Amino acid sequence: MESKAIQRLQFPAMVYSDKGGRTVPSGSLNMSCGFMEHKKLRVFVSVPSVKIQQRKLPLKIACSYNKVPASTLKSESFKTPLSEELILKSKSKEVEPYLSGRCIYLVGMMGSGKTTVGKILSQVLCYSFFDSDTLIEEEVDGTSVADIFKHYGETFFRDKETEVLRKLSMTHRHVISTGGGAVVRPINWKYMHKGVSIWLDVPVEALAQRITAVGTNSRPLLHSEVGDAYTKTFMRLSSLFEERSQAYANANAKVSLENIAAKLGQKDVSDLTPTAIAIEALEQILGFLKSEDGYC
Repeated sequence: MESKAIQRLQFPAMVYSDKGGRTVPSGSLNMSCGFMEHKKLRVFVSVPSVKIQQRKLPLKIACSYNKVPASTLKSESFKTPLSEELILKSKSKEVEPYLSGRCIYLVGMMGSGKTTVGKILSQVLCYSFFDSDTLIEEEVDGTSVADIFKHYGETFFRDKETEVLRKLSMTHRHVISTGGGAVVRPINWKYMHKGVSIWLDVPVEALAQRITAVGTNSRPLLHSEVGDAYTKTFMRLSSLFEERSQAYANANAKVSLENIAAKLGQKDVSDLTPTAIAIEALEQILGFLKSEDGYC
């Protein structure tokens, strides 16, 4: 029997309108603007009137964010540098008209942050978020990905993955985090290219550090190498990346963490915040969509 999450993908989802007049799909996984706004509380406190002398601070914007509208940058209401959250919100408003409700597919190696970045994008765009691995687990009665590989084999898992992507391709206004190996089947690209695909490109060294820190028990493709945890993880990831790098390049746009770090003057990609990565993802999505529409 199919999971409830998968069943919802087979039929047109019910929709409602948010405050901006856009239609937003309903569902337990939908992170709509209305839902987020509902949780905001406003508290008004009466305080004595105090005269405060304001001091204007210089406004500095990193070069990777130089497409924030000039009217926003010049606004007298900003006395301090724009926060990442404000830049993210501004960029999302710029991207939305070009997206026209198309789904966003995040591809990349295991541990590249697809789920974390995907949830940020879904919230700021008022999209729903799905993790394809989670949907597959629900399809197989809650069996973990590691156990699916162990008891049914990788081919069975890949077949389920393709079916999930096929169903998702018939929907709109979703951000989907795909499994690291989803790119190896050409048929999966047929489905993902109905939306916009983004490759999160993270250096293998950083991936190995992240995965080693949390353990590899949930990573069925990382159990074959011998040696200390970091070395065997690094060696296996290097091999997987070599096998898949050309497939990842089929994505409509690429988000390079090394490039983001260079733009922001940071030496270690691990110091980048998920919000900074999400901003760059929106920047790359916008660039792709504009080129697709014939803009310079």
